[in-house]
Amino acid sequence: MAVSLLAAAALSACTSTQDVLEPSAIAAQPPAQGDAAPLQPATTATPGASATPTQNAAVTTNARIQFAPIVGTSVEAATALSERLSTRARERGVMLARSNDPATTHVLKGYFTPLAEGKETTVIYVWDVYDPAGNRVHRITGQQKAPSSGGDGWSSVSSSTMQTIADATIDQLVTWLSARTG
Repeated sequence: MAVSLLAAAALSACTSTQDVLEPSAIAAQPPAQGDAAPLQPATTATPGASATPTQNAAVTTNARIQFAPIVGTSVEAATALSERLSTRARERGVMLARSNDPATTHVLKGYFTPLAEGKETTVIYVWDVYDPAGNRVHRITGQQKAPSSGGDGWSSVSSSTMQTIADATIDQLVTWLSARTG
């Protein structure tokens, strides 16, 4: 439990991508110089939280979202996550953009780490939301606990756990986008 809280605190306190999964990021570090844009408050998912009917409304914005390559996952975990992100985005009316799309309004970069604790594995995740100029404008953080499906690290994380994370990510993104537009 203490390890999860420490890792979650370290991930949510990151001010650059290089610190996200580095053990040295746990140590207190001064604020980064040159963060040009003020950050919006982070959004945190709660374990086992499910979507409510009000969260299922489609987003009403012209945002076009590009997902950058995901850092820290296995291929299997990234595949389950990516497929569900795409499906959930369509369900919620989020327009996805290809990497070379000039109409991209936001880029999401995701960082993940699994922590095995007894018979459970906690996946801690951080999504940084960037504007087209590369300024971080928002951060989504969370953790998802699930029974270990055998093994350590990513081998103990099921596809359904990653799908739950994808749903929470898109739902939180829609909430943030909706608050910005109106």
